[in-house]
Amino acid sequence: MSVRDQFTAAFWDERYGSSERIWSGEPNAVLVAEVADLAPGTALDVGSGEGGDAVWLAARGWRVTAIDVSRVALERVAARAEAEGVADRVTTAVVDLYADTVPGTHDLVTAHFMQLPGADRPAIFRGLAAAVAPGGTLLLVGHDPEGMPPEAHEHHPPDMFATAGELVTELGDALDGWTVEVAERRGRDAVQPDGRPRFLYDAVLRTRRPT
Repeated sequence: MSVRDQFTAAFWDERYGSSERIWSGEPNAVLVAEVADLAPGTALDVGSGEGGDAVWLAARGWRVTAIDVSRVALERVAARAEAEGVADRVTTAVVDLYADTVPGTHDLVTAHFMQLPGADRPAIFRGLAAAVAPGGTLLLVGHDPEGMPPEAHEHHPPDMFATAGELVTELGDALDGWTVEVAERRGRDAVQPDGRPRFLYDAVLRTRRPT
């Protein structure tokens, strides 16, 4: 399987279809921390998965568009939103970031742990920046190269991990006039698939578009 195959609908539909749940269901910790001071508005949750972030945002008053390449994943987002009483604030859309235009403009565009090949990342993340409304926020969070376990490279070549500073550089003039509010390496405790603890670093980039 090629690295590119890992970003197809077929790959993710099969993966989600093989298990009742893949992710924890909890919102990403960086999202919780970085959105706390933002007034609810419209949000685009990119690579929404099973909806932990989208439903959390909706429960706090955001009107969320959840996008993912996997229809199976988005069915889970919709079902969870319905179960938690926020279905009226969550819309889902199948979007392939390699082929489709990101829909609409939003007060918050957020993407977590979308580990893209280095050659593809700048164009795709520039597309996300273009979907931020004037005065809105772009929040990108990924695995920082520092401290990544060797086994991570079995499925993710090293160029799929970038620092926050590298993300700023790759976005380049797409951020002209923007305010970079956070661009840092942030440590956290994590658990490996086999249950062993590990300390990891996240690359956190939060930027605000001018009004």
